Formats: sequence, C-alpha cells, structure tokens
Amino acid sequence: MCGLSGVLAITLLKDKLCNFIFLRSLKTRIFLILLIVGLIPCISMRYAILQNYEQRAVSVRTSDITTQLRILANHLITYHYLQDTSSEVINAELDQLSNLYDGRVMVINNDLRIVKDTYGISENKTIISAEVVRCIKGESTNQYDKDNGYIEMTIPIMETVILGDNPDTAERKEVVRGVMLVSASTDTIMVTMDILSRKALIVEVIVIVAILIVSILAAKVLIRPFEKITEALNRAQEGYTNDPISVTDCLETEHIGDAFNRVLGRMKLLDDSRQEFVSNVSHELKTPITSMKVLADSLISQKDVPIEVYQEFMTDIAQEIEREDKIITDLLALVKMDRTAADLNISQVDINLLVELIMRRLRPIAQKRDVELVYESLRPVTASVDEVKMTLIISNLVENAVKYNKEHGWVKVTLDADQRFFIVEVADSGLGIPAECIDHIYERFYRVDKSRSREIGGTGLGLAITRSAIVMHRGSIRVKSEEGEGTTFTVRIPLTYIAV
Repeated sequence: MCGLSGVLAITLLKDKLCNFIFLRSLKTRIFLILLIVGLIPCISMRYAILQNYEQRAVSVRTSDITTQLRILANHLITYHYLQDTSSEVINAELDQLSNLYDGRVMVINNDLRIVKDTYGISENKTIISAEVVRCIKGESTNQYDKDNGYIEMTIPIMETVILGDNPDTAERKEVVRGVMLVSASTDTIMVTMDILSRKALIVEVIVIVAILIVSILAAKVLIRPFEKITEALNRAQEGYTNDPISVTDCLETEHIGDAFNRVLGRMKLLDDSRQEFVSNVSHELKTPITSMKVLADSLISQKDVPIEVYQEFMTDIAQEIEREDKIITDLLALVKMDRTAADLNISQVDINLLVELIMRRLRPIAQKRDVELVYESLRPVTASVDEVKMTLIISNLVENAVKYNKEHGWVKVTLDADQRFFIVEVADSGLGIPAECIDHIYERFYRVDKSRSREIGGTGLGLAITRSAIVMHRGSIRVKSEEGEGTTFTVRIPLTYIAV
C-alpha cells in the first residue's frame, strides 16, 4: 500500500510539473491571451444583446398596455362601470385585453372592493395591496417579475369633476374613482428570448471556433521568430557554425540576436585570451626549468669539475629558481584577485602616511640604481580602501618606475584629491613606452623590452595585478608616455568605496 501511495504521489507531482511547464510556454500564454481577449467581448456582447432585448420588449409591452388601460379607464367612467358592471361593451373590452396579453384584469373601486375580475374568482372581495393604495392616491406603478414571467401594473381610474355651476368658469379637478390592476404574461417575450439565445449560442460557438483557430495560428506565427533564434543558438552551441546570429523577423529577436552576438564575441575574446595566457604561462614557467636543466646536465656530463664552476652553476640555478618563484607568486596573486573581487577589506586609510611608508621602503632600491625618489602631497587625504591592495598598487607603479629608469634618473610621486576621488600620479624619467605598446601593457606576461625585463627580474604580471586591484576599488588608471622621455601613470580612486 505504501509503495502504491508513493507511485500515485509521484504521478500526481509529475502531472502538476507538466501543467506548470505547459503554462510557462510563451506559445501557450499567447494562445490563452488571444483566446480570452476574443471570448470576453463575444460572451459579453451576447449577454448585452439579450438583456437589451428583454428590457426593450418589456418597456414596449408596458407602454402598449398602459395606453390601452388609460383608454379603457375613460370608458369605465363613461359607462359608469364602477356602479354597474353589466355593460357588455366594457366586459368585452376587458376580456379582449385579458386574452390579448394572456393576463388578468381586475377593476377595483375606492372601497378596495373588486368589482370585476376577468378570471371571475375574486369579484366582490376586498384587496389590500400597497400598490393599489398608492394608485388610489394617484400614483401609477408597474413591476416586472422575471422569475414568474409577468408584468403587474396599476392604473388609476380618473374622473374629471367640475366644481361650480358655470362650466366655462368652473374649476376642473381629477378625482380617482378606482384602480385597474393588470397582470400581463411575458411568455411571448421569453419564447423570443429563447430563440434569440439559441441563435446567439450558435453564432457564439462559430465565433469561438474561429477565435480558437486564429489564436493557434497567431501563437505559432508570433513564436516562430523565437524558435528560429533557438535553432540558431543550438547550432552555435553544437559548433556547427560560428557565424553571427541574425533573426530579423521582429525587433525583439533582432535585439536578442545582437546581444548573443556580443556575448559570443566576448566569449571568443576570452577564449583567445585564455589560450594566449596558457601559452604565455607555459613559456614563462618552462624557460627557467630549461635553463636549470641545461646547467644541471652540464655539471653531470663533466668530471672533476672545479668547485668554482659548481658554485657558479648553482648560483645560476638558484637565480632561475627565484625567478620561477616570482612568476608563481604573481600568478597566485592574480588568480586570487580575480576570484575574490568582492572580498575587499575596506577601512579608513591615511593615504599620505601610506605613500610615505612605501617611498621609505623603496628608497634603498632607488639608491642602489642611483634614482632619486621625490614625493609631493598637495593636501591631506583619507579614503575608504583596502590598505593591502592599495599598497600593492602604489608599490608596483613606483618599483616599475625605478627599475625601468635611466641612470641618474628620477621618480616623482604626487598625491592630490578632489571632492570624489584621490589621485596618485607616478612620473619617471625612464625609457618610456612605444605608442604601439601602450594598449597592451596591462596584458598578462606582456613586456615592452623582454630582454631588459628578464635582466631585472620582471615577470610581466605587475601591471595586470595593479589594474585588477584598481578596478576592484571602482577606480581607473591612465598612462601617458613618450619613448625616451619617461612615463606618467595616473590613478584615480574613489574616496568612498561603494559596493555594487
């Protein structure tokens, strides 16, 4: 039993999921929207037509009966029917009216006594009705009872009385002498409404079928451009084509295609960059290993090698190991920075003091290369930054300016700020950067002068790491350089870090 219950539960769950997925389909939604939009006016129009006909038919029937009753009321006064009901003319008119509208007519006097009933069952009886009492006071009423299928009306029987002896100057007054209570059947109206309803239903079914067909066709036509773009995306995903996607059937699919083409281009660029990066990493890591292997093979192949040669070769091997270690360290720093772009340890940092400490630490390296370090602070600066990464940014720029400088050169660091940013400018009197190389200096393992970079121990990753740290702070870096005349790097960092 438990197993059967589990199977039933899984089956029901699958049905619900299928229904949910079905409703998530854009084609289904378009079909349902078009169907509903078509059905609501159709049903509403049918209901409105029938209601309007019913109201109009009842209104016309009521007006006709009222006109005939007023004429008949005058005859009742003329023939003194309230006092003597033997008039064959009036009785004939009452019977004719009753038969015409398949109803009942009762003539009631001021004493609320029924003097005539076309059904012949209530004569000489007293009727107590709010409608009759109001009618005796001169107020006509009519009521449509849809459930029982009749119209009930009360018409006062009025007599004009002349007050005074002289007919020309006497005052005339309308006096209510009695009431006519009429119940008229609405069966003919109901029959006509049934006929109209059946015909309207037939028309409605035809319209619904037409709307259904149009909705299905419209949904297919409207969804076709999206199916085309899905097919194109699948072909691109499976590698059958590298051509840009172009589905211009509608503006939306054209925008989707353009967006995908931009993403595809970005992915190709990233793939090319990744392949180039892997190639560069392989080359940079293989070069020191090859050098160490050559040195080691040279020592192994020689016998009775002097201790001085061993020391020289081992020194070279140690330098290659140190170079390999620098490359791996920089690679790890760069990868870590890419993976933890949101993990900044933001705090309020005195940028003036930070730059002074960095200059003090790098001054021995500059003195060793006979490069003068100059620091100029235009104003006190305090900013919300990651102190470790900010140290890395400034250190890399200043250290590069020292390493790639001329003999007896100089490096000048300037700190300034405005209302939103603080600016660190690192200028040097070094070798400069050729114009064709400026756009590539932030690429990983890119070197302007490869031989000089390896000579001074550069890995080609310093500026890539620096730029990544600046971008993490929502900052920017610009470079201005002329070959042989020096280089100036300008870094702008927001004073207040805003996480995105």
